[in-house]
Amino acid sequence: MASAAEQLASNLNFGAFKNATELKQRIMFTLVALVIYRLGTYIPIPGINPQALADVFKQQQSGILGMFNMFSGGAVGRMAIFALNIMPYISASIIIQLLTTVSPTLEQLKKEGEQGRRQINQYTRYGTVLLAALQGYGIAVGLEGAGNIVTDPGWFFRITTVITLVGGTVFLMWLGEQITARGVGNGISLIIYAGIVAGLPAALIGTLELGKQGALSTGVILALFVVATLVIGFIVFMERAQRRLLVQYPKRQVGNKMFQGDASHLPLKLNTAGVIPPIFASSLLLLPITVANFTAGQGPEWLTSVTAMLGRGQPLYILIYVSLIIFFAFFYTAVVFNPKETADNLKKYGGFLPGIRPGERTAEYIDYVLTRITVVGALYLAAVCVLPEILIAEWGVPFYFGGTSLLIVVSVTMDTVAQIQSHLLAHQYEGLIKKAKLRGRRR
Repeated sequence: MASAAEQLASNLNFGAFKNATELKQRIMFTLVALVIYRLGTYIPIPGINPQALADVFKQQQSGILGMFNMFSGGAVGRMAIFALNIMPYISASIIIQLLTTVSPTLEQLKKEGEQGRRQINQYTRYGTVLLAALQGYGIAVGLEGAGNIVTDPGWFFRITTVITLVGGTVFLMWLGEQITARGVGNGISLIIYAGIVAGLPAALIGTLELGKQGALSTGVILALFVVATLVIGFIVFMERAQRRLLVQYPKRQVGNKMFQGDASHLPLKLNTAGVIPPIFASSLLLLPITVANFTAGQGPEWLTSVTAMLGRGQPLYILIYVSLIIFFAFFYTAVVFNPKETADNLKKYGGFLPGIRPGERTAEYIDYVLTRITVVGALYLAAVCVLPEILIAEWGVPFYFGGTSLLIVVSVTMDTVAQIQSHLLAHQYEGLIKKAKLRGRRR
């Protein structure tokens, strides 16, 4: 027989959504916030020559700027106030998480609950401002040395650029937190999601234009959309995949009554690292291409040779790309999931894995299972990311169809839909409680 929660979940429909006033307000707030973000991607920083910037950016699209431009929804190509997007915040969050594993002070803060979490978030904000300032200064200096992009180079332009870009990043960080608190979904992820989705229409038009010009045949275009659909389905399946470890709780006595021991499960995601490994791997591999483009062939000969070998579709590029994805998948999984801490929490609340001694043996078993499923998750990430790279190299498919962008779009969509369902489920529970109270008063 289905539980009450399962029965409520099966009854979710448009009628339930129509009556959920708070959920509609949250969705409207999220949409307005994303529209504000998109408007900011069209406001350029002062002192820029747009035509010269567009000419230089065409030569840099194959480098790391192309990837960041995709994540920022075109803000990098227009050098808008949101050109840095939310990337400094993500980098600062990852650095703080890494420091938490090696710093006893941060580790203690992590264990202090809500107050400790707020303090760690404050450190992350400070780190975001610092990283954004450094990146903003680097962008200002790079723009000054990249031709006639800057109309009046000098310290005034550098200071103005740093203040503008840092302000844009801080505003997006605040906007993302507001979406998380007052809207639906994770605000930071939705900002990146909006930037990628905003470029999809242009990518689709570009693909159809290639077919119209004869660069791509109709069969290749149809095959491309079929492959994209299959990859999306595969991503959904793998992102929802879990390895559930049975957790048993012993019998307990309350007063004169003996309560039966409960059984639960510990869910271990197949892909614990998420989209972090492809982003890191792409950034490291695209750095030589970006440096070579900025030097305009004036750099050392070895850099030119390395850049040629690391071109998209080249065997060395694919080999290193797969290796980096696998490495970062294991590395980031070890950062975000601590088997020893999980085992200690189970022991603290009386839970145990059947057949496994609580404590150290439980931690070893969880680590053993997590390592095996991470192997599958890393291979899945590598396959999803390498297949589009081959398509890009062979047929010139737009960069928006890359594996990283598909992973982000599908993952954020799934998380947002799950949160909407949770709000609807909570709304139905509230309705049942109100009805029960009314019936009790009538009686």
